[in-house]
Amino acid sequence: MQSSKRVNIVSVKLVKESSLLYKHRTVRSPEDGYKLLKLFLEDKDREYFIVVSLDTKNQAVSINVCHIGSLNASTVHPREVMKTAILSNAASIIVGHNHPSGKPEPSGEDIDVTKRLVEAGKIIGIDVIDHIIVGDETYTSLKEKGYI
Repeated sequence: MQSSKRVNIVSVKLVKESSLLYKHRTVRSPEDGYKLLKLFLEDKDREYFIVVSLDTKNQAVSINVCHIGSLNASTVHPREVMKTAILSNAASIIVGHNHPSGKPEPSGEDIDVTKRLVEAGKIIGIDVIDHIIVGDETYTSLKEKGYI
């Protein structure tokens, strides 16, 4: 006879760590997304991958540092990106990361990750509306480049 297995009863919740005031209120363009992400990513010495959850009016409801990479690499998994979006009841998300080199040209991996996130979003009903790469006083929108 097999012994019993104890199963944990759990709950899942977001925990607010801090907040910031975003004077533009809604994100209507890649430039608006850049202005919001820039507040977080401007002076980082490593690659930070950020998820901005948006409501149905494209107002940011939460920002999550999903992953911190090394100087030149970051591994991002759709399940980690979508976890915060689901818990925030997001209608859509903008993802973004910085290039510590200061040059915001997308790498092959950036493009592949974007395509995987868009597909995952379609499955669970959360639109990925842009992936913005932040450089020194400039940015690249993968939506504007045609990858989304």
